[in-house]
Amino acid sequence: MFIDQARIFVKAGDGGDGAVRFRREKYIPAGGPAGGDGGRGGSIYFEVDEGLSTLLDFRYRRKFIAPGGQSGQSKNKTGRDGQDLVIKVPSGTLVKHGETGKTLLDLTAAGQKVLVLPGGRGGRGNTRFRTPTRQAPAFAERGEPGRGLWLDLELKLLADVGLVGYPNAGKSTILSAASAARPKIAAYPFTTLTPKLGMVRLEPGKSFVVADIPGLVEGAHKGVGLGTDFLKHIERTRLILHVIDAAAVEGRDPLDDYEKIKAELSQYSPELGARLQIVVANKIDLPQASQNLKLLEEKARKDQREFFAISAATGEGLSKLLWRVAEIIPQLKKQDPVADPVEELVLPEEEYQAVDDFSISQENGEYLVEGEGLARLMRRLDLNNPEAISYLQSIFEKIGLHRTLAEMQVPEGATVRVGELEFEYME
Repeated sequence: MFIDQARIFVKAGDGGDGAVRFRREKYIPAGGPAGGDGGRGGSIYFEVDEGLSTLLDFRYRRKFIAPGGQSGQSKNKTGRDGQDLVIKVPSGTLVKHGETGKTLLDLTAAGQKVLVLPGGRGGRGNTRFRTPTRQAPAFAERGEPGRGLWLDLELKLLADVGLVGYPNAGKSTILSAASAARPKIAAYPFTTLTPKLGMVRLEPGKSFVVADIPGLVEGAHKGVGLGTDFLKHIERTRLILHVIDAAAVEGRDPLDDYEKIKAELSQYSPELGARLQIVVANKIDLPQASQNLKLLEEKARKDQREFFAISAATGEGLSKLLWRVAEIIPQLKKQDPVADPVEELVLPEEEYQAVDDFSISQENGEYLVEGEGLARLMRRLDLNNPEAISYLQSIFEKIGLHRTLAEMQVPEGATVRVGELEFEYME
């Protein structure tokens, strides 16, 4: 089974909570705070695994959640970081943002490993909040939650050569005769419903990968037939073998087939239409093919494309074609852009707003204080802890919140909301 699309949910691990601990040692009756920081949550990575060829595994598992970090411990010990989660994908996988559709990753390099979501930061233990005036803080920070998002995975075959043409043009027979691949072959349209790969080995050092792309029809670039689901696979190939049924077994006009498939490739992608192609007239073992060979060759020469006449069934002309392909592929590989393995973060880390960057608005008689940095700070504090509230009030004073409210002439007793916190304003 060939699975080339999948939708998954990934989430980085939550950071561990900071600990509230105090030294309790003999002869040290008031040892002070000793709560350690929480560990960082596990990060999400994607890694190319050359042993994989489909996205089948993602049909049975759609959610990938990295472990969270451990909470801080006593004696100022930091909690253990959550284990990173590495998601293995086959070479040729595109990773797209599930909401925007934007391509985040194009994983083609063997062993390529990319950090997608960093784990949530661990919360600070109570030791971190000790000051000359706050000798024994009884509060700590919660760990930050890990980010999560839906991703769309799309696999595009990586092959040196792509076989294209109308259904029953003989592509599967060519793949079967030229390689160890054994695709299903029968005399009815759309026999090949999934792309097939085969390795052609002519001699040591002379080998290449061939992809049998399912039969195209007129209107494929608009999604007709198997349409764009399989046209996308041709984008990865270096060389296109345009296979034509020269004997017109299906009753179609071989010259018309050639023009229509050529048009479909160009309309799907102008770059694809201009890619190096070899025109292959197949089924020359059948007598009715002879009348079309010369016309097809003239068409190919006019388009400045090489032409080969073969019979995949008998093997006639096939060896000559394969050796020519083996000569071309190394030249095309030299033109491939060099892609350095990406190891940096794909999604930028959240840009945290400063705590003192806030705004105040009035709504229904209440004063709303808004600011992402301030909200983020408050999410990490236990607002049911009186000492945490006292610490927060000192932050309000430092960032000038109290002064700003006074300058706005907020009346005594007015309700002021800061995130989940609500209090009555007192001058």
